Amino acid sequence: MAFFPRTAFLGVRMASPLVAVLAGCSGEPWNDPYPAEDARANVYYDSFSERPKHLDPVRAYSADEYEFIAQIYEPPLQYHFLDRPYRLEPLTAESMPRPEYLDAASRALPDDASTETIAYSRYRIRIRPGIRYQPHPALARGADGSYLYHDLSRGELAGKRTPTDFPKQGTRELQAADYVYQLKRMADPGLHSPIAGFMGRYIVGLAGLGQRLAKVREAGGVIDLREYDLEGARVLDRYTYEILVHGKYPQFLYWQAMPFFAPVPWEVERFYAQPGMRERNLVLDWYPLGTGPFMLTENDPNLRMVLERNPHYRGDTYPAEGEPGDAALGLLADAGQPLPFIDRAVYSLEKEAMPSWNKFLQGYYDASGIGSDNFGQAVTLGEQGAATLTGEMKRRGIRLLTAVTTSMYYMGFNMQDPVVGGLSKRARNLRQAISIAMDYEEFIAIFLNGRGLAAHGPIPPGIFGHREGRTGVNSVTHVWEEHGAVRRPLANAHRLLAEAGYAGGRDPATGRPLVLYFDTVARGPDSKAQHGWLVKQFGKLGLQLVIRGTDYNRFREKVRTGAAQIFQWGWNADYPDPENFLFLLYGRNAKVDYGGENAANYRNPRFDALFQRMRNMDNGPQRQAIIDEMIDVLRVDAPWVWGFHPKSYALHHGWYRNAKPNLMANNTLKYKRIDAEARAEARQAWNRPVLWPVALLSLLLTLSLVPAWRGYRRRELATAR
Repeated sequence: MAFFPRTAFLGVRMASPLVAVLAGCSGEPWNDPYPAEDARANVYYDSFSERPKHLDPVRAYSADEYEFIAQIYEPPLQYHFLDRPYRLEPLTAESMPRPEYLDAASRALPDDASTETIAYSRYRIRIRPGIRYQPHPALARGADGSYLYHDLSRGELAGKRTPTDFPKQGTRELQAADYVYQLKRMADPGLHSPIAGFMGRYIVGLAGLGQRLAKVREAGGVIDLREYDLEGARVLDRYTYEILVHGKYPQFLYWQAMPFFAPVPWEVERFYAQPGMRERNLVLDWYPLGTGPFMLTENDPNLRMVLERNPHYRGDTYPAEGEPGDAALGLLADAGQPLPFIDRAVYSLEKEAMPSWNKFLQGYYDASGIGSDNFGQAVTLGEQGAATLTGEMKRRGIRLLTAVTTSMYYMGFNMQDPVVGGLSKRARNLRQAISIAMDYEEFIAIFLNGRGLAAHGPIPPGIFGHREGRTGVNSVTHVWEEHGAVRRPLANAHRLLAEAGYAGGRDPATGRPLVLYFDTVARGPDSKAQHGWLVKQFGKLGLQLVIRGTDYNRFREKVRTGAAQIFQWGWNADYPDPENFLFLLYGRNAKVDYGGENAANYRNPRFDALFQRMRNMDNGPQRQAIIDEMIDVLRVDAPWVWGFHPKSYALHHGWYRNAKPNLMANNTLKYKRIDAEARAEARQAWNRPVLWPVALLSLLLTLSLVPAWRGYRRRELATAR
């Protein structure tokens, strides 16, 4: 299918088919959606399907948001791009911080001290000098050193819609105080950081600071976070700060690679807090400010978003080492070269999968996923399930990357709901019955073309704590047979449903089928088929499922407030540790009560006690045994229907270099390299206009005019005589 977003032929006159033919000789594709001057530009092209809700690093916590802000903000650590297993390395930090353990009297303890004796862990982080922020009016100063735009009147804001509308842009060096300032922002209840409650149990004094700030906000006061101390975060000098956390928490270093811990300068909050800014969408949540390789220069989430190279970026370098085989794949060809490689990244909104797929095949997107409708066109599966590209894809030079993701997609029950929630035997049996009926093996085969593994618990493969084979089977929903796990018969589900008081799926209060509500994000025809499948699964038990579709932001709001009864959601690992999945079901992380990531609002005292023991332990047999017990509790309570762990299949064109799946790192845009010349040539070859219909039309039009022209000439001659 051709794509003509800009070059509609409505304006071409009937008498000019030859002009259209000649236009095809210019060499540039007619259906190119981008400006002609960018045909050979060093630009990366991709798409997005959902508007990112938050671009403030203290608030963002979604993959669609990280796709942008991880290129802009720089926490102290990052994941090595090529190494596997995943390992952390310094980003803005000079070296990897090591925890110093302290007892209750703040006396130093040895590195091998027992967990019970460790009252605090202290992390000292020194950042590299010379790192500078991207250009921004919040940092612009006059000749006398005063800030130019910190005391603006509403009149002075006239005509200002973006930060680039201000005539002066400024920068300054990154300081340790900027990291501490961001930690204080995490405590500000007005910002609603999704990890504030969780981190409040670790960072010393964070919860107390949040309480103090809440009182100030309730009194209508103005908050300047520089005036508030945070006991667990101190600036030692211009480039050094330290964080004090309760107890031993080995996973704390993983958090240092996330945008939550990236620096924010106080000046940008002061700038955006001025009257009249919010009405113009001039807020940090819309226009971020960071030290990373890219800056957001265009934010039109209903059309496109553009990242451009930060002119003040210090110039990090491409890694010089990786895992075995990377060199043979060409992944070390750029070793030691300065980053980033591209000048600009353009992301266009695509709400439907088919237009995005067609533009990828036309060369207008550099990379693409594979939808179920396009799977057969792109990939063939061998007898052993091995995936290879089809001949058409190979001829285009397209390449395939696959990986089992460290992700979990699940159906969640709101445990505060009076029907499906709670820990009573009635509610457990209802949820277990639904869990058996939900045939996710069938879902994977129908909708994912086999690209997934049915889940038996919350921990995906590749993460410590995941069990393979017979020992990993969820005995509530499956039995182990000779060839693997098999879902229990539907009769088991009917028995559980009858024991719950819903024999035949009927509500005893009404005598009619029990009505349950499923909240979801509506996304067109693909979702309609999946919703039909869901209704069918519940229908196998005589239950009536009502689908309530909404947009993503409204959906998240319903989950946050407990207005959703049943929902489907997913989780990508923030860091490679089982705690990052098990904390999704820890009671003190309940979404409604604490604003955490426990979207099911599940609370079981036994599970919570085991979680407290497990979370700070080093990997080993003792930790595994506790995890096994925790998962047994979850399988019985069934707060989730354990859905599936997806397998990722990604395509990219041959002109896109340094492509390697990294399931932990989010800041990978800086490693991408584009051969713009090769792309331009391919676009021309793949998008040649089909001119013979135009030529035929021109000939027919000309022939149709011959009789009229002859008649006109005869009348002219007769008149002359």
